[in-house]
Amino acid sequence: MIEVSVNPIKEEILEELDRLPPELQRQVLDFVRALGSSISKGVPGKELLRFAGILTPEEAELMEQAIEEGCERVDLDEW
Repeated sequence: MIEVSVNPIKEEILEELDRLPPELQRQVLDFVRALGSSISKGVPGKELLRFAGILTPEEAELMEQAIEEGCERVDLDEW
C-alpha cells in the first residue's frame, strides 16, 4: 500500500531532522517550542463589538493624539 503524504512540509522537516545528531535535534525542538509559544492567540472580532462606540469623540481624539505622540516615533539611540 502506498502512503500519501498529507503534509509534505512536515515530512521534509522530519527527513532533515533524521539527518541531525541528537544535540542538534534538541535545538530544533527548543526552536519549534519557542515558535509555538510566540503565536498570538487573539480574540474573535465579534467579542470586541461590545466596545464599539463607548468612547466619546473627545476621548477618541485624545487617544489618537497620545498614540501619535508616544507610539509613532523611532528612537535611533535605543538600539
